[in-house]
Amino acid sequence: MADALRAYGWIVAMWVRSTMVYRASFAMLTVGQFVVTGFDFVAIFIMFVHTDRLGGFDLPEVAFLYATSGVAMGTADLLIGSIERLGRRIRDGSLDVMLIRPVPTFVQAAADDFALRRLGRIIQSALVFGWAMVAVDVHWTWDRIVLLPVMLVSGTVIFASIFVLGAAFQFAATDAAEVANAFTYGGNFLTQYPPTIFAKGLLRAATFGVPLAFVNWLPALHILGHPDPLGLPKAFQFASPLAALALALVAALAWRAGLRSYRSTGS
Repeated sequence: MADALRAYGWIVAMWVRSTMVYRASFAMLTVGQFVVTGFDFVAIFIMFVHTDRLGGFDLPEVAFLYATSGVAMGTADLLIGSIERLGRRIRDGSLDVMLIRPVPTFVQAAADDFALRRLGRIIQSALVFGWAMVAVDVHWTWDRIVLLPVMLVSGTVIFASIFVLGAAFQFAATDAAEVANAFTYGGNFLTQYPPTIFAKGLLRAATFGVPLAFVNWLPALHILGHPDPLGLPKAFQFASPLAALALALVAALAWRAGLRSYRSTGS
């Protein structure tokens, strides 16, 4: 494990050094991602020009959901998002090169083409998070304070696991990056809004199918003091770490099975 993390760090450092050769380009790309992701919050802000509450949540509470989902998704995308390009490497045969190197294939695929510009999404979400933390009306008890960082870490692991599951699926489908994007970027968009505005069938799917509800919906219900629209036991609002661990194990098994089933292109 330590060797894998050290190798990941080396590869990331290599890509960061190459990125910093063109500092102006890096700055423009980072600002561009900051602005593009910021449009999502502008759309939410425009909604509240015409209404005071959305699904029972006011603007600071929706901003809290938006920001926690954005930070978790942005961190997962920064750390491991490059793995979604696995299908391209399978098609052009360049995955074979990774298999013969003395570094775990997963580490190489996760750190390959590490894009530091993705910090733009994290910075933008972090700024909204800071504003939401000041504006939201919450009585901060010890359990709410502890649950906040646990929620962010668990959400990051959940999104990272979905990235890995999508990559593992590409061993079978070869080109299914957009399918994975539906659950990663689509899941991020879904969890930016209050769960109360969605149908209960979708909420059950996001809880018991792909556990996106554990990214922020369920813990945020406890932090913000809102009732659960599904009426689940209170323990579900504290179960994000367990959901993240279970999904990470499933993703690890799927990756292992996918890699074992891979047949070289002969390149």
